[in-house]
Amino acid sequence: MPPVKFDDLPKVASEVLNDDYQTAGYQLKAKQKTSFAGAVATTAVDLWGKDAVQTPAKITWKLPKPLGIAGVSVDKLEMDKAGKFKLEASVDKAAHSIADLKVEAKSDMVDMKKATLGCTFTGIKDTQLKLETTPFNLNDFSLEATKAVDKVTMGFKCGKANLTMPDVGLRIESGPLFCALLAKEKFSAFSVSACYKANADLKLACTYAKGGKSGGFGAGLAYVVKPGTLLKAKFQQDGSVSAALKHDLAKGFTILTGAKYGTQDGKQSFGLQLSIE
Repeated sequence: MPPVKFDDLPKVASEVLNDDYQTAGYQLKAKQKTSFAGAVATTAVDLWGKDAVQTPAKITWKLPKPLGIAGVSVDKLEMDKAGKFKLEASVDKAAHSIADLKVEAKSDMVDMKKATLGCTFTGIKDTQLKLETTPFNLNDFSLEATKAVDKVTMGFKCGKANLTMPDVGLRIESGPLFCALLAKEKFSAFSVSACYKANADLKLACTYAKGGKSGGFGAGLAYVVKPGTLLKAKFQQDGSVSAALKHDLAKGFTILTGAKYGTQDGKQSFGLQLSIE
């Protein structure tokens, strides 16, 4: 199994701190798998929002085998409430016959000059290589590589601007302990993330960043109260405290609710999401 991509090096900790927090706004989300070539349709509707929009919804389609073409997949065809589109498609070995190579394309379906083309190669043991560029401007590119060695995964990511001094990072997993370190922006911005799995139901995580635009720290936990019920809480540098509860009401019917309180400014918000699959 290939290692994670560069941006996912701290994912074990960031999932605890960032995922499944609906602390503002109300949303209804429905996901339906169809018999049309395995197509999956997802609709997310924002309720009682601030903006006076006519259709406060986002519609996303996934077509794993459009028109029955093997190896070709429309991973995302999305239209948001502003009428903007996103298209993400990929091609694998079944279409181009090259093992361990995946080709991806992304577009906003408006300006072709903004379209991107990427390649991911995993044919080298415990290694992932990824290149992404804009076909109409080849100087706008991103190159990354990650390598797993025993319990350590290391990697780098660069573009033209930092080709000689790329972003670097590593993650270490040992038993219940996880740690990730990233150095970005020509070694002017650093971040460290850690996660400890206390037992099968409880995870503790923290992160600290220095330099760059996202300096600060945060700490949180995720606790499985019982199968189908997840409780989360976190504290951030700005003094805000957040809590969230995710509960499976029935098979395919999930409720996610949360709240956030600013200990310094007294601001508070609440959120709720209903998900149907």
